[in-house]
Amino acid sequence: MLGFRGHFSTKSRRYSTTLGALRDARAEWRRAQATTNHTQPDTTHVLAHWVFAGTGLSAAETWLAASLEPAPGTEGEPTA
Repeated sequence: MLGFRGHFSTKSRRYSTTLGALRDARAEWRRAQATTNHTQPDTTHVLAHWVFAGTGLSAAETWLAASLEPAPGTEGEPTA
C-alpha cells in the first residue's frame, strides 16, 4: 500500500501507534463514559412538518449544468 507493500496496519509499529494501543484507549474512554453518563434524558426529536421544495433544477442550475458540458467532439479533453 502506497509503495510499501503489505497492509497499512502492519507498518504502524515503528512510526505511529499500534492498533492494540488504539483499541485499549478506546475501551478505556468507553468505560469512563459509561460510569459518568447515567443521567441522559430519554428524548426523541420528531420532525413532523414537511414542505415541498420542488422538483428539477432552477434556471441558474440548468444554465450552470449546460455551461459545464464539454464541447461536442472533445470528449471532455481540455481545449487549451
